[in-house]
Amino acid sequence: MLNGIRVAGRMALLACALMAASCSPTSSDAPKPRTEFNIGWSIYAGWMPWPYAQQAGIVKKWADKYGLKINIVQVNDYVESVNQYTAGRLDGVTVANMDALTIPAAGGKDTSAIIVGDYSNGNDGILLKGADKLDAIKGRQVYLVELSVSHYLLARGLDSIGMPLTSVKTVNTSDADMVGAFVAPEVTAAVAWNPQLSVMKAMPGVKQVFSSADIPGEILDLLVVDTATLKANPNLGKALVGIWYETTALMQRQDAEGKAARAAMAKLAGSTPEAFDGQLSTTYLYADPKAAVQAASAPALITTMTRVRDFSYSKGLFGQGAKSADVVGMAFPGNKTLGDANHITLRFDASYMQMAADGKL
Repeated sequence: MLNGIRVAGRMALLACALMAASCSPTSSDAPKPRTEFNIGWSIYAGWMPWPYAQQAGIVKKWADKYGLKINIVQVNDYVESVNQYTAGRLDGVTVANMDALTIPAAGGKDTSAIIVGDYSNGNDGILLKGADKLDAIKGRQVYLVELSVSHYLLARGLDSIGMPLTSVKTVNTSDADMVGAFVAPEVTAAVAWNPQLSVMKAMPGVKQVFSSADIPGEILDLLVVDTATLKANPNLGKALVGIWYETTALMQRQDAEGKAARAAMAKLAGSTPEAFDGQLSTTYLYADPKAAVQAASAPALITTMTRVRDFSYSKGLFGQGAKSADVVGMAFPGNKTLGDANHITLRFDASYMQMAADGKL
């Protein structure tokens, strides 16, 4: 689903986040109102509305409405996009819920998720050779991007059959190398995301035995923005939400215009329209702002983020000094919190999506 995260790279990124947090602005030099912003994205089916919106003039339309200039910046490597956001070189970025928590938020960067864009509904899966049941994975070496959502999916899958993570041995493999590694006869288990997942599933003797469709709503894809920047520039949030919902409404259409929009997104992703539509079929897109607000406000989100933070803490992703999973505070709609309520650094802010739902943008 997401582009590759190597263990060493991820730990270096966490260190970078911690350093950025230690050098964060004081109240005297806090963000001030401004008019130009940079929003980063990387290639994934659920994030392709952003570059298409820029290409189609939708970004300019909404930016002009609020007197802004919004640059939609492609970053070829997913990790690097989150790195740039954490370091302050981007004002916002497309990111998965787990990575928003473990990288900027865990590093102390106060981050607001203003758009819950989609959840993986089969874009991530566990694959086995020569077996069609998940319990056959016991004792195998499992190739995956360690400490990523693939690792989380594996943990959730094993937990569903009462099997601990120690029942398997993980082999860290970048997403770029995943398909090539899985071709080898000795590699019999892997966790991957699309588009690699679809290629690997088509290999002879391969069966998908668990997927993100079995844990709907847990692997979320977000647009996050620096909280202080958003507070100083609320029109940025309004413009971004306006861009998102106009574009997703268009891509949902089944007429010629909707088909053309999806084909353009496929081209921007380096894919074919057919392959891109296939990836969208396993992506639950929150194209309706009312549905997105409901998802952000539901108790299920707190349950999901509890699972995500407990897994992340168990893997050391909150840093060596973290004494419990509560070290990172999260805030949810309705004044609900999880973790350290005095140190909130990840906020699920549904207020801008609510404006879209109410027609008040």
